[in-house]
Amino acid sequence: MNFDDTPDEAAFRAKIRVWLDANAPRHLEAELRNAGFGFQGVTSEDPMTASKAWQKKKQAAGYACLHWPKEYGGGGFSPIERVIWNQEEAPYNSLSGPFTIGHGMCGPTVMAWATEEQKRRLLPPCASGEEIWCQLFSEPAGGSDLAGLRTRAERASDGSGDWIVNGQKIWTSGAQHSDWGLLISRTDPDVAKHKGLTMFYLSMKTPGIEIRPIKQANGDHGFNEVYFTDVRIPDAQRLGDVNQGWEVSLTTLMNERLSIGSGMPTGYPELLSYCMNAEIDGRPAIDDSNVRSRLATYAVRASGLRYTAMRAITALSKGETPGPENSIGKLVAGASMQELSMFAMDLMGQGGVLRNGKDGADANGRFQAMAMRSPATRIEGGSDEILRNIIAERVLGLPGDIRVDKNVPFRDIPTKGRG
Repeated sequence: MNFDDTPDEAAFRAKIRVWLDANAPRHLEAELRNAGFGFQGVTSEDPMTASKAWQKKKQAAGYACLHWPKEYGGGGFSPIERVIWNQEEAPYNSLSGPFTIGHGMCGPTVMAWATEEQKRRLLPPCASGEEIWCQLFSEPAGGSDLAGLRTRAERASDGSGDWIVNGQKIWTSGAQHSDWGLLISRTDPDVAKHKGLTMFYLSMKTPGIEIRPIKQANGDHGFNEVYFTDVRIPDAQRLGDVNQGWEVSLTTLMNERLSIGSGMPTGYPELLSYCMNAEIDGRPAIDDSNVRSRLATYAVRASGLRYTAMRAITALSKGETPGPENSIGKLVAGASMQELSMFAMDLMGQGGVLRNGKDGADANGRFQAMAMRSPATRIEGGSDEILRNIIAERVLGLPGDIRVDKNVPFRDIPTKGRG
């Protein structure tokens, strides 16, 4: 495969470079270059305000959600043009963090399953960053078994056709900032667990919703618990048919693994830069054979992730839906990030615990944030174990695990005495 730009692609790259030179938030560039996964980097102003301002400016110029159709607030560009944009916007990519779930997961699901009127109402403000979305999937009792969820949606007794939702979701990223949520709930406990689910979208300001922060080791609270107490949702806000929620959720999950896996950093460029400048026993760290060996390993993984992502982009360019092979990117990137950040902190010694100060503390804080955030990457969007099963069964064609509850009505699945 030839990765050089075609003449049209080179012209597009030159065009967006001119626009970025004139419009990018240069005053934030130094801070953003110190960003790491789990740490956006912006401290001189409110990070959410900065993110929304940049997203709104991109949308006004047609550079928000480049791959979305123009009628839904996107740019109408090709997947390859989207890749070129991401490469050129790189110093400012972390400003897009609050919109990742809406742009990469909820938006594509709405686009695939909502009515035309709903799409034209919901998608443009999502693309522009005016409205933020979250994904209400995981539950405390379900672990990685999404189909084991217990949040209930029942028809209202007043004959309105509305749904009344009760239950709890957990690990909901960005719920505290969100305007809308994509909710999957159980509507029929008398059929097998995958068959009795229904998908809805709802305003996060709906009465009966309570959001509680989950405090993380790094002091942040990107995750939340969300409680539903007699939350009323109009039937018009249902995506797909009643009890078709699992099929709808697969649209979200496939896009989630593409979005996370293809965009998740491993920290390799930052580690390489650090090793080029740091010293071990008075000598450049890069001169140490063990350091070079580890860097080579991480370089190979980073390269493999890049070309695996290119395969997914090629599939998209042909109009194909993201497939199970996208689980590879997330599985490898999450584990690599955790391993790499811990190696970086080992190299730093006691300096690795610093967040602020002199002598490279900015770099130390970046790797520390990455180390504290990285365990979550191996759970969110499908745990490592789930992803290995998907790769084994759907990519390699290996026999599936024995699932004794596969065709059992959900209400008959035991909930006590396991193990």
